[in-house]
Amino acid sequence: MHKGKADAPEWTFLTNHAHVLLCLARDPTMRVRDIAAAVGITERAVQRIIAALEAAGYVERVRTGRRNAYRIHGALSLRHPLEQHRRIEDLIRLVHGES
Repeated sequence: MHKGKADAPEWTFLTNHAHVLLCLARDPTMRVRDIAAAVGITERAVQRIIAALEAAGYVERVRTGRRNAYRIHGALSLRHPLEQHRRIEDLIRLVHGES
């Protein structure tokens, strides 16, 4: 459930990068506009995050007709030294409960 800015928590445990990645994991064809609304950031911020995730090799853009779809490379490790023993797919499984 999306909260308005007035209801938004002061901080969260996951970054906007993680939130965008989790949106794409749930729906690989999700539009930037819808991701922005779900995460509570601007469309431009979503575009920058997706570009950063692509540059780092975590996601791959796949053109499907006039739309983009995204393939997540879940076997890659998380980036921070405290979590790098875990993979992207572990994070997705933890949050979405998927195997």
